[in-house]
Amino acid sequence: MKTKDRVIEEKICPLEFAVNAISGKWKIPIVWQINEGKKRPSEFLRGIGNVDRRVLNQQLKELETAGIISRESFNEVPPRVEYRLTALGKELVKVLWQLNDWGDLLLQQSAKI
Repeated sequence: MKTKDRVIEEKICPLEFAVNAISGKWKIPIVWQINEGKKRPSEFLRGIGNVDRRVLNQQLKELETAGIISRESFNEVPPRVEYRLTALGKELVKVLWQLNDWGDLLLQQSAKI
């Protein structure tokens, strides 16, 4: 009996891929802070509630790996690091504004109930 080789294709859903890239408790607030002009981790710590520095660093690294933000290190004492939105990150901000508008519709709907 012959067995046929099967080709297993991984199906990638773009929406799932996008949601995975920004999932995490602090990623959207980080992107929002950078969009508002904040660039340094210490500014994020002050601007975002109770985020732990270790968790913040992990979320920043994941956003950088996804290509949403870029990191620039300065050769200074004390060391300084700044983050900026990439072109992809700026596109994300546009989507977040749309999601914000949709959230406003949800709030209005829930007020009617």
